[in-house]
Amino acid sequence: MNVLFVDLQNVCRSPMAEAILKRKFLDNNIIGLVDSAGFESFNINEPPDPRAVNTAAEYGVLVDGRARIFVKDDFDIYDKIYVMDTQNYWDVMELTRNEKDKAKVDYLLNLLEPGLNKTVPNPYSSGVADCKQIFRMLNKAADKIVEMVKLEEEKKAVANN
Repeated sequence: MNVLFVDLQNVCRSPMAEAILKRKFLDNNIIGLVDSAGFESFNINEPPDPRAVNTAAEYGVLVDGRARIFVKDDFDIYDKIYVMDTQNYWDVMELTRNEKDKAKVDYLLNLLEPGLNKTVPNPYSSGVADCKQIFRMLNKAADKIVEMVKLEEEKKAVANN
């Protein structure tokens, strides 16, 4: 499964989510592309926020990479596109081309509390304590993605036998 995480600036929440899920895919021998993107052009090619990098490092997760902009072609690459908040949701939905694209988009926290469309708080203007709380939230959501992927793999294995 290919997964894209989207937030506004692509320097805090989405890079942390990307790094967490990449680690979980590696630990669980899951093959898939995991990436993150944003909508603010002034952050293109910027590294992740040091607070996000340091917070993730405390949990043994490496956050690296460079910020990039979400583009329509992402709908062709990714199976699921998880957004962090309502503005991200509408920004992504505005670029959808068809119902198939729309079906790929969801709030990340709907994995933990389905249908509530809760947002992941943005720690960009707050402190490290918020980064830690958000990391734990993202980690739980990533666990749900891994569970879903494993369930799909089991279904495919049963169908092939």
